[in-house]
Amino acid sequence: MPSDMRNLSEQVYNLIRRDILQGLLFPDMKLQIETVSERYQIGAVPVREALNRLSAEGLVERKSQRGFFVSPLKIEDLEELVRTRIWLETLALQESISHADEAWEEALVVSFHRLSRTSRRLMPGDGREASEEWDIRHKEFHMQLIDRCGSSWLLNFCATMMDQAARYRNISMNIHSSQARREGALAEHQAILDAVLAHDAPLACRLLGEHYQATLAALRAPLPDRPAK
Repeated sequence: MPSDMRNLSEQVYNLIRRDILQGLLFPDMKLQIETVSERYQIGAVPVREALNRLSAEGLVERKSQRGFFVSPLKIEDLEELVRTRIWLETLALQESISHADEAWEEALVVSFHRLSRTSRRLMPGDGREASEEWDIRHKEFHMQLIDRCGSSWLLNFCATMMDQAARYRNISMNIHSSQARREGALAEHQAILDAVLAHDAPLACRLLGEHYQATLAALRAPLPDRPAK
């Protein structure tokens, strides 16, 4: 593929992926090549390449003879996702604490400060950019928690699961915005940070698991049915 075409494919991949994770492209929505191309003002060939790539990641489904669709969301899939995140991220967190150093702890404190500052500024009804910033800071904090686990494979798995979880969270927040949950999550992040800085791995891992379970409970509200487009 020519370099210009690769650049366009990468560009539209990032745009579609962002809109899926932000809940702007709704589950089961049909992604017609021509419509997507018009939406992002990018040609059909790089759009098709981007959709195939997103299909490999599980964010898009390619159905035989029917084309591309945004992957559906199911509560049982979210429950499995949360369960798997707890298994892997508590392992990664325990390893990170065992390899803690001053540089990692300082980076973790800075990451939490950025997240808390963004959380305090975020108000109900804020636009996409504010929500995107919170997602970025939130992922940065959770990835920093496990940064010293010593396994790039584990970090990549965890990053992928964080992105999948963000999609559920954003769609739920778009439907049932909950400032109380965001504020509660900030307190939970603070408690996790305090346990990590105290090198109390059992407490930190327990709090991380409870944090994900609390988020799961907040996302259990049924999503409304929407016709495929």
